[in-house]
Amino acid sequence: MDKARILIVEDERAITNFLTAILTCNGYHVLHAASGREAITTTASHGPDLILLDLGLPDIDGMEVLAGIREWSDLPIIVVSARQDEHEKVAALDTGANDYVTKPFGNSELLARIRTAMRQYGKLKSRETQSAEFYVNGLCIDYSKRRVSVDSRPVHLTPIEYKIVVLLAKNAGKVLTHDVIIRDIWGPYASDSQVLRVNMANIRRKIEPNPADPHYILTEVGVGYRMADPEQP
Repeated sequence: MDKARILIVEDERAITNFLTAILTCNGYHVLHAASGREAITTTASHGPDLILLDLGLPDIDGMEVLAGIREWSDLPIIVVSARQDEHEKVAALDTGANDYVTKPFGNSELLARIRTAMRQYGKLKSRETQSAEFYVNGLCIDYSKRRVSVDSRPVHLTPIEYKIVVLLAKNAGKVLTHDVIIRDIWGPYASDSQVLRVNMANIRRKIEPNPADPHYILTEVGVGYRMADPEQP
């Protein structure tokens, strides 16, 4: 989870390769999507830290992708488009884009805009976080460093697993239904509860002393999951 993940949504291979080279050389982990629908599913399944979004996509317009993702996620989205019309820029920003970069662009400018968008997003999330850490019975989540440990032992979680644990921790003591968790983590387009069960099994294998008898993330049979409440003995 150390490298920031950037999703490039672009159907022109040459531009994708160019952006990938720039981002990789500057320490980013790069994901790709060549269509609007692929962009939505990749965002839901891989949880990127930022999206570079082209508007001219082969299946659905990038504006629809932007609006769709904004229905359930506030992650930074920078539009990278050849469309230079002022109305297009205003529409994209009004729909929820954090920034708008016009092709062709300078490498330094794009990297600076990425850093700015991620910095602003990080500050927003810091303000939203009531506490810097969550702690219960040896399980510790350091929100600022995105790290999880059990009895001071580091635990490596995938981005999706981390998002699930944080969601439950921020609602500790409260039962979250399967549908609520799926909608929050994967967005309104997801409905398969099997993917949640698989991720939960992996999380428990990593954090629970005995996954068959969990005491951090508890199951409410037929309903959902609940994180142990730090205030309860």
